Amino acid sequence: MRKGNGFFWMFLGVVGVLFAGCVSIGPGSVTRDRFDYMTTISDSWESQMLLNLVKGRYGHAPVFLDVASVISQYALQTQADVRASFSSPLTNRFTGDAFANTLSLGGLGSYTDRPTITYNPLTGEKFARSLMAPIPPAAILNLVQAGYPVDLLFRVCVQSINGIQNSFGGVANTHDADPEFHSLIDKMRRLQGTGDIGTRIQKTGEKDGTKIVLRWREDKALDPDKTDVLKLLGLDRNAKEFRVIYGVVPSDDKEIAIVSRSMLQIMIDLASTIEVPEEHVADKRVTPTFREKASDGRPIAPLVRIQSSQEKPRDAFVAVPFRNYWFWIDDKDVLSKNVFSFLMFIFTLTETGGKEGVPIVTIPAG
Repeated sequence: MRKGNGFFWMFLGVVGVLFAGCVSIGPGSVTRDRFDYMTTISDSWESQMLLNLVKGRYGHAPVFLDVASVISQYALQTQADVRASFSSPLTNRFTGDAFANTLSLGGLGSYTDRPTITYNPLTGEKFARSLMAPIPPAAILNLVQAGYPVDLLFRVCVQSINGIQNSFGGVANTHDADPEFHSLIDKMRRLQGTGDIGTRIQKTGEKDGTKIVLRWREDKALDPDKTDVLKLLGLDRNAKEFRVIYGVVPSDDKEIAIVSRSMLQIMIDLASTIEVPEEHVADKRVTPTFREKASDGRPIAPLVRIQSSQEKPRDAFVAVPFRNYWFWIDDKDVLSKNVFSFLMFIFTLTETGGKEGVPIVTIPAG
């Protein structure tokens, strides 16, 4: 290949590289940014929830920081400068040599990715009240109607039903569940699987508000599970519908009284089963892990198993560092993952208002 041709092809290659960056990056960035930011925000939300559970176990108050907005700004600039001269058939009269080939290439390119992320601390009286307010029984039963397992919902969200107590791991009121509780929710789960439990909403006037009715299917005779549920709850066997209220004791045998938990109570209860390091218990930095037992003494597995270790786990669904230890949920623990994800979902059922007037932290992340 002639020397002049080599310069020519080099010139074309450099110019092509420089001007390739002039293609618009806007449309191509949508898919990448959308999924990258979605994944990152989701992962950080999970880590924040787990960290609040762990810190709550050690006596810290929950603190949440919400990602309010993400604004990505891109800038792409390119500039090329090309100069060339080729050999002449004339001979330099001073040196006797032909003029040499020369090629001068200049290029300038810059790419800037400068996202701006805005954070809102969830604070204030309204947010505190939302954490302490019980989840409405209507919301719990609507989730049952939507297909969520009734036994899971009641173990997580319900403190008592017609006086039958669920377990609780809070320091001030630690206790196992009443012997009838797990039997009751197991039977209700089987009835849910056969379609024998449903709900409907009935307006009875402005003063009474909305009433929720638990209804048994009429096309089937009472089976043992139905009979046991009615007996355990003290309900009228001849009634077809039962009112559901928030309260400790029902007013009659056609009413179901549910004491639901607040989001704060749910977090305290789930945090009580965290497997904390024994040395922290020995140093009285934290209370021993709550391990619920059935009426016959058998241990009942926690809804979410959160383990601890000094080494960072290799296969964790979510993991956070705290006090020189790692706290984590095993990625192969399907039940714990599902309950933890459900915990984050019901967090949205609480009204997390109170952002008005709070400081907004905006950080240029570039």
